[in-house]
Parts: sequence; structure tokens; C-alpha cells
Amino acid sequence: MMKPKRIDRRAFLRASAVVGGVALVGSAIPARIAWAAALTKAERDRMTPDQIIQAMKLGNERFRKGQRTRQEEYLAQQRASAKGQYPAAVILSCIDSRAPAEMIMDLGIGDVFNARVAGNVVNDDILGSMEFGCQVAGAKVILVMGHTACGAIKGAIDHVELGNLTGLLTKLQPAVDATSYQGERSAKNYAFVDAVARKNVELTMKEIHQRSAVIAALESKGTVKIAGSMYNLETAEVDFFPAASRQ
Repeated sequence: MMKPKRIDRRAFLRASAVVGGVALVGSAIPARIAWAAALTKAERDRMTPDQIIQAMKLGNERFRKGQRTRQEEYLAQQRASAKGQYPAAVILSCIDSRAPAEMIMDLGIGDVFNARVAGNVVNDDILGSMEFGCQVAGAKVILVMGHTACGAIKGAIDHVELGNLTGLLTKLQPAVDATSYQGERSAKNYAFVDAVARKNVELTMKEIHQRSAVIAALESKGTVKIAGSMYNLETAEVDFFPAASRQ
């Protein structure tokens, strides 16, 4: 059997940078790709925010099809990134063990910053980390990623109280209150839970923009893009969606 052709990471990124050609990358390259190393500054800087998001979408497609390509190259990525890092994005995702952002979007060492906290809520420390990631380190995308059947969302709906978790869940209550839903508004109704999780992502995107003048300024210049997504635990698909109105 003929072995699948190996394509290095730089060839992929050059192809990704072709105007209007990002979508072609997914159809033009072999199903299995071996990446050479971690992102360099020049490679990251050539990519637009939209191209970075498209690369995440293509990575999730590979994951869903069982075509994950990065695992065996971790040591090469570790060695290549040891002297410096040039991540393309900052991801705010949930602590849930079933939703590791790097794996489900086929991202490697040095590709992204990933802040994880139950319910993917934002606070001052996370905002500061995002400001560092974008203003100082040069990341171009902030991706807020919720997921289906989120336990933190269920806890907020049920008004769970447990030590320090109580205060965290209160940060999710605005999403519960703001979710328009005609059916049963219960943690036992997973459709409602998922609707609240999606609303929480939208509100978190808005909060990042409103609470960080640094990020808002980068966003207004087009240097940084704030995006939202929901990961489906059943289908393994990451659903990307545009920003909610910030008015």
C-alpha cells in the first residue's frame, strides 16, 4: 500500500494564506498530514483572523472524520516551540474533560493559548491573560467555546450552591435569564441547557469586548476577531457562529 504523502506545516500555511483559497486546503491536501513543527512568527503573522478560524474548522473536520494528524509530532512541536511561542489564537473553553479544544480542532503545541474554567466564564484574570495573548504575544483570534450538556450550565439553572462554585455559577445566571425558550426551563431538558450554553457564549463575547479596552481597540482595527462556538459532545462538531450584537 502506498504511504500517504507527507506535507510539512509551512506548506499548509502557505496554502492557507492564498486569498479565497483556504477552503481549497481541505479538499486539495491528502487525508493525513504530518506537521513539521510549531508555528513561527512569520507564519502566524501572514494569517488573517478569518483564515485562523477556517484552519480551526478544518481541524475539527479532520477530528470528526478520524483523520487526526498531530499526535505523533508532539515532540517535534515541543522542541520547535521551546525557545519561543507565537500562538494564533486565545481560546476560552470549559473545564469539561470531554472538550479539549486542541484535540478536537487538531491543534498542536504552540498553536493557541487555552484558558479553561467551568462554564467558560470570563473574569479579570482571564481578561488580563487575553490581553497578554493578543496585545503582547500577537494572537489574532479570541474564541469562546461552550459545549452541549454542560454541567456548569445545569448547576446555574438549578441554583446549585457549593463552596466557591456558588460564586462561579452566579456568573452564568444572566445567560439563564436571557435565554428565550418556550419549553421546560429545567436542567433535565437538554435542549434548554444547550440554548443557555449558547447564550452564555454570546454574552461572554460581548463581555470581553465591553470590559477590555485593549481587546476592543484591537478588534476595531481588525487585528483581532472575537468568535464564538459550541462543541457537540455527541457529534464531535464545533459549530462556529458570529458575534452577537454589542449594542
